[in-house]
Amino acid sequence: MADQYTSMNNLRFLLYDVHKIEEILQIPYFSDYDRESIDILLDAAKDLADKEYFPYSVEMDEEPVIYEDGEIKAHPQLGTIIKKAAEAGIFGSYFSYEHGGMQLPMMLFGATNHIYHAANNHVVGYMNLTTGAANLIVTFGAQELIDTYVPRMIAGKWMGTMALTEPQAGSSLSDVVTTAYPQADGTYKIKGQKIFISGGDHQFGENFIHLTLARIEGAPAGTKGISLFVIPKLKPQADGSLIPNDVITAGDFQKMGQKGYATAHLVFGENDNCTGFLVGQANLGLKYMFQMMNEARIDVGHIANSIATAAYYASLQYARERPQGRRLSSDGTKNVSEEQTLIINHPDVRRMLLLQKAVVEGALSLLLECGKLADIEKTSEGQIKEEAHLLMEILTPIAKTYPSEMGRVATSNGLQILGGYGFCTDFPLQQYYRDIRITALYEGTTGIQSMDLLGRKATMHKGKALQLLVKEISETIRQATTYESLKSYAEQLSDKLLLSQKVLNHLLGFTKTGDFERFLADATIFMEFTSTIVIAWQWLKQAVVAQEAIVTANDAFTSDFYESKLLCMKFYFKYELPKTKGLAETLMHPDTLTVLKEKELIH
Repeated sequence: MADQYTSMNNLRFLLYDVHKIEEILQIPYFSDYDRESIDILLDAAKDLADKEYFPYSVEMDEEPVIYEDGEIKAHPQLGTIIKKAAEAGIFGSYFSYEHGGMQLPMMLFGATNHIYHAANNHVVGYMNLTTGAANLIVTFGAQELIDTYVPRMIAGKWMGTMALTEPQAGSSLSDVVTTAYPQADGTYKIKGQKIFISGGDHQFGENFIHLTLARIEGAPAGTKGISLFVIPKLKPQADGSLIPNDVITAGDFQKMGQKGYATAHLVFGENDNCTGFLVGQANLGLKYMFQMMNEARIDVGHIANSIATAAYYASLQYARERPQGRRLSSDGTKNVSEEQTLIINHPDVRRMLLLQKAVVEGALSLLLECGKLADIEKTSEGQIKEEAHLLMEILTPIAKTYPSEMGRVATSNGLQILGGYGFCTDFPLQQYYRDIRITALYEGTTGIQSMDLLGRKATMHKGKALQLLVKEISETIRQATTYESLKSYAEQLSDKLLLSQKVLNHLLGFTKTGDFERFLADATIFMEFTSTIVIAWQWLKQAVVAQEAIVTANDAFTSDFYESKLLCMKFYFKYELPKTKGLAETLMHPDTLTVLKEKELIH
């Protein structure tokens, strides 16, 4: 196994220099923290990850979660990690002091999450789903629900889940049929089943609190009739005891990757005795759940990016240690009498390594940008709050999808660097490749995220979210033009912004004729096109900071570190950004080939 799974220098560079977390610490809500305390938290997270997470990553793949005698059993180390996480306050990281939390910025929560996910991507979801479920109860639940469930969830005693998907509905939540029957005491009797419930059961939770979408009997059809319920596995009683709540764990889905992460099939009300508690108002469940879903989508982006980051450092270490072949001489020949060179000296291997670096460091920058926007939205009012919200809305599907799709490509490149060894279980690349594949499916597939980006986010509030994003990118372009060495890259990105407007205008033309199916037919291509531009923005942003550091002789990091940032930005602008031209041609091509016609031509 590789010795390194992430770069703390890169994480600090992004936090402090690129996204300026110390500006966030000036907000009164976060004023108890300073740079010194953040460094302590980062170092503590890395130390915990080194000792309790990373050493068990391979073992959890080789000794996966199992379903046995009606129960899900996870690797024993999960119990230790949950206990240590609770002691470190991880479950309540971003909760207010009022609710027993640490009141951390989401930006810092994302940074520590990156460390944990990179060390062991099988386990962090158990904690984060619990945190997300508790936060949903705090935001929309009655005080009684908050008092009953949240303290125990933040303490890591009770686990939380998000229960949306049903066998017959898949991602189509309008087809949810789990039913809630009103009872005289104000509770609801629940009947139905949910599948693919991440962290849905294991032996290390005293109780499991399922935030569940269901339809109250007689509610309207479609998503407008969906409500949100707290459904505990064990129902709390007035005397503090717990009794079974007719929630049955029917099985665990065995997966090709993330084998240490339980994925349960739950059945509610098999014996007609399952009680649910309504969260907020009836029929607003999907609106409420979007808070947790959006948090989870950002977290999936972190999972994907962290896996790809660990894969990068594993392949980088291999490339620095593996001798093979020889470099070409000036006459194009190889001198076989020379010693073999390390494979990192071969241009094609360097290209693959730079692609990995470009993907993972660009995506991490975007994810931390989203964390900063979440902090601003949470602690501001008026126009500032609205603009932060709109930017989060348009960036969330990108922050989930780009690391999932391009992280897989990056990880595949890492496997390729190892050659035949990459395909063997002696090295972790094959595991990372299997683990990352699920992230393009979690919390809304790439197709769903892409339709959300084009169909909702790009057009919301008459395109205001997109306009704000263009404004942010344009400001980075302006900053870059102050350095002669960056002007050409700033111009390239400026040209791509103009191209993006041309593409969007073309696609919006279909909405004017009512051809919405054609409008969204190539939404996934639009996602790839837009994501490539957004990550170019993040790289130009990093390059501006690196160039300034070189000019001013800033010694926060070595000159080699800053030069590596500039090199990787240049790589991205040479190898990745030009791909938008071909994607634009596809998006504006006159042929309509995937929309179903009267005659079926796929055989």
